[in-house]
Amino acid sequence: MGKKENIYKIASLILIIDQIIKFFLSHTLNLYDSIKIIPGFFQIFLIKNTGAAFSILKDNTIFIIIITITFLLFLNYYIIKEENFSKLSILSLGMIIGGVFGNLLDRFIYYGVIDYLSFCIFRYDFPIFNLADISITVGILLVLFELTFSKIR
Repeated sequence: MGKKENIYKIASLILIIDQIIKFFLSHTLNLYDSIKIIPGFFQIFLIKNTGAAFSILKDNTIFIIIITITFLLFLNYYIIKEENFSKLSILSLGMIIGGVFGNLLDRFIYYGVIDYLSFCIFRYDFPIFNLADISITVGILLVLFELTFSKIR
């Protein structure tokens, strides 16, 4: 079970860090408050997203929770059944689970996902996101990278 445990250890670490940051910010700032870090480029801007990525399915919390729990159950089933995990798949699955669970927990605690990282790149205000979102995105990219290059070998 050693390799499988590492997936959940990574997920737990990401979840804990994500929730500490969100707890701190939500108890330090009011919604829509901002702290300019690099003027014109990066700021902490506290918002609550009641939708999924890019606010799609806004205010459909119950539906999003059901989809998220189903996805986590599917991932857990896959981890239980799979015998072989590379170091990259351990990392990527841990990142995805940690991020997904972090945002799911927000939906129960805050009735929406706490987002706070705001970037303006070439005058484009990128959608505001959080550590859990980064973890999910990087985890998915790592899965795709591994799938792509394992087929080439």
